[in-house]
Amino acid sequence: MRKRLRKFGAIALAASMSLSCLMTTGFAATTPDENNPYVKNFIEQYNKIKDPSNGYFNSKGIPYHCVETIICDGPDYGHESTSETASYYVWLEAMKGKMTGDFSGVAKAWDVIEKYYIPTHQDQPCMDKYNPNSPATYASEYGNPNKYPSQMDSSKPSGQDPLDAQLKAAYGSSDMYGMHWLIDVDNWYGFGQRDTGTGSPVYINTYQRGPQESCFETVTHPSWEAFKFGGRNGFLDLFIGDKNYSKQFRYTNAPDADARAIQATYNAFKWAKESGASIDSSLAGKAAKMGDYLRYAMFDKYFRKMGNSSQPGTGYDASNYILGWYYSWGGDASSNSWAWKVGCSHSHQAYQSPLAAWILSQQPEFKPKSSNGASDWAKSMDMQIKFYNWLQSKEGAIAAGATNMWDGNYSPIPSGVSTFYGMGYKETPVYEDPKDNRWIGFQAWPMQRVAEYYYETKDPNAKELVTKWGDWLQSEIKFDDVNKTFKTPMNMSFTGQPDTMNANTTGKPANSNLSVTVDSYDLDLGAAASLANALCFIAAANDDADLQATAKKMIDYMGTYKDSKGISMEVASGDYSRMLDKIYVPAGWTGKMPNGDVIDSNSTFLSIRSNYKKDPDWARVEAALNAGQAPTFKYHRFWQQVDIALAYGTYAMLFPGEVGGEELLGDVNDDKSVNAIDFAILKKYLLNSSTTINVTNSDLNKDGVVNALDYALLKKKLLSGN
Repeated sequence: MRKRLRKFGAIALAASMSLSCLMTTGFAATTPDENNPYVKNFIEQYNKIKDPSNGYFNSKGIPYHCVETIICDGPDYGHESTSETASYYVWLEAMKGKMTGDFSGVAKAWDVIEKYYIPTHQDQPCMDKYNPNSPATYASEYGNPNKYPSQMDSSKPSGQDPLDAQLKAAYGSSDMYGMHWLIDVDNWYGFGQRDTGTGSPVYINTYQRGPQESCFETVTHPSWEAFKFGGRNGFLDLFIGDKNYSKQFRYTNAPDADARAIQATYNAFKWAKESGASIDSSLAGKAAKMGDYLRYAMFDKYFRKMGNSSQPGTGYDASNYILGWYYSWGGDASSNSWAWKVGCSHSHQAYQSPLAAWILSQQPEFKPKSSNGASDWAKSMDMQIKFYNWLQSKEGAIAAGATNMWDGNYSPIPSGVSTFYGMGYKETPVYEDPKDNRWIGFQAWPMQRVAEYYYETKDPNAKELVTKWGDWLQSEIKFDDVNKTFKTPMNMSFTGQPDTMNANTTGKPANSNLSVTVDSYDLDLGAAASLANALCFIAAANDDADLQATAKKMIDYMGTYKDSKGISMEVASGDYSRMLDKIYVPAGWTGKMPNGDVIDSNSTFLSIRSNYKKDPDWARVEAALNAGQAPTFKYHRFWQQVDIALAYGTYAMLFPGEVGGEELLGDVNDDKSVNAIDFAILKKYLLNSSTTINVTNSDLNKDGVVNALDYALLKKKLLSGN
């Protein structure tokens, strides 16, 4: 492992300590030097994102999923927004505070979250009618959209919800405090607020019909269902079978987004404290409250027992303390007489956050108010790290997850399937079109959180996990130094399964039968930035200069793709051919979208979204589709642009003495000058190789080693004055 001297202001000759002496949690106690090129790059990227003319925000200050509008990659329209987007907004402002000392934007981001992403009491008016002893009526989950609607069945048992009473006692309210995952920012669809046709933003939803329902097969519908649009029962009977349909509201939370908002808010508080800057003290309480409600994601969908899912739970036996893909809630929008809540039976590694669990259980300002909040998150922190260790392939990449609801109906887990505390391993626990763990972003996002958790805690149970993952990733990155670009794994496939883990398991599973194959390499700039961010934290925690150099090179080469709106590259979007595919609508079902688009068994993705044909970019999309080609776009997704900004900021924060630009041969102590001090330090290094030097600058003849030849060349350089 190479050690390199970092410049912390003016470095005296006596300060030749190793990097490991400096890399303690929160070592960077001041705002980074504004002249640091990575700080400058962060500020440049931040300013582009916040420039109104670049179109990242609407007039109310709500961030769009993407500047460009024709896009379907989760959200089905670019000017929708997600809770993911909102959480990145908080993180962007937190890092801006770290770089400049101005944390005021964090409060503004939280104001947007509370106004527009967390449903108000008016949007969830009857949660006081919720019965925690009967959380929700059962409906099976099916593999394909054509199996829907799913019939509700009150004869199937649900367990007991142990959180409701805790939360009411802590906050004096029955309202839920979590972000709904998807909003129509400018009422593009026309549902309007609470299904009135007017007002914005609007809570909407898409995915409802099993793992094979891709974004291109969804029917977008309002979260507040008043039967104004759709069919005679609105959109409900596309998804759920019932004897009598009631007007209702329903919301879905994406746990990773709420966890990211908590992570970002904690960082803002930590950084503000380090620099002596001011920050709105109420934000810690809001993040803690969000974390309190986020515990619903730890529970089985219908509160069935973990590992014995045919039986209703009686409380915490319905939780393994790892996070599910969602939690949801809803209620009566007519007479305000009933309400429901569900957790999620499917847990994916990409949605875990041991970092948020550590924050909510160990940081006093962020401990939730409820009686069990902090202790539940302490258990979750431990279980999430076990979950990651259980899912790590023999190469190092992380496999997908597990379920407590086999086949979508609590069937027994088949013999021979590996289990995690009773949950069955699934290569694709949530979605199969496309497979939910193939994309590199689902390595980048979660492992950034795990890497930062390891950096903060030095948890020995995370060390091998992150080190092995970092080594795997580093070995798979392909640099093109001529064109200053690179590729990372893009799509992956996993074979085999992990070893079973339960309460009797000791140590990390060997997982010799769980393997990953990289199917393709490419460059997703946002995911790559998150990967580099993760590598920075691992490098800093492990004092790994080689890994740091890899992260630095990735971050530097991203600058190749700078444009006026951020950092982006042309990509061909072959999926757009699916706009012409039929969506499943049962025979005989008819309805209309707010703009009059007909919904029936002949509908396609595009036919129920005809507003796309009014988009300024539609002509070139249509031309490409007619020619059988993939249209190309330079997308500026909000999360991607923020991840790039964060990579710059993270590097500036963790390695404040590292700068860009050309190397300075002979600058042994990395103080940006070559003089007799460098000559003395190099002599000391040759006598004692533990002496810290800048290896690159000390290798004057560029032969890959630092030895007496370099010492002689430095002497000659100093004597000649060149």
